[in-house]
Amino acid sequence: MKDSKPPLSFEQVVHIIDDDEAVLDSLSMLLDSVDIKNAIYPNAQSFLSAHEGNSIQQLSGCIVLDIRMPGMSGMECQQRLEALKCPLPIIFITGHGDVPMAVEAMKKGAIEFIQKPFREQELLDCIHHALTLNKTVQKRASHSLDVAQRCESLTAREKEVMERVVAGLLNKTIASELNLSQRTIEIHRANMMEKMRVKSLAELMTLLLTKE
Repeated sequence: MKDSKPPLSFEQVVHIIDDDEAVLDSLSMLLDSVDIKNAIYPNAQSFLSAHEGNSIQQLSGCIVLDIRMPGMSGMECQQRLEALKCPLPIIFITGHGDVPMAVEAMKKGAIEFIQKPFREQELLDCIHHALTLNKTVQKRASHSLDVAQRCESLTAREKEVMERVVAGLLNKTIASELNLSQRTIEIHRANMMEKMRVKSLAELMTLLLTKE
């Protein structure tokens, strides 16, 4: 069994959690053979302990999780990860008798379950799907954070001007509402557009609409 210490990087990693050492080693070897970075954990608690605090929210990749394990079960781990706002998609590995539980787990957010015994390609297809999904979510989150940071860079007055610009008000109307000169509004508007890194109202509207 190879070292289960998690990789210290932000690249995508497949985290395999299973109490069967043979399963861990075989799945790790499979992923190594196709150059997919992976980390292995003998139980759910070891994964949670390896990523304590807010670091779990910074993980990238996906989780392959056995549904039946001594101590904390796969479903209990899923609940903990949801509470910790872990962004990683979960693929459950299940035995025949676990299918009803796996269906319930999918209702709670897991993206797939694979019934043992499974084909290697079936697992790889699920993992590639999970990694693609995770990358899409990451891009959206990164974009939202970027827009939020741009908005935070605005002064209180520039935010007031932006709200009214987005509402479709003309500079003259904004000046009247804020009891300022039209020239002052033009300056605030120009500064706001520069900080938001847009060149038109259409660009500004698109940016704010895609924030979430």
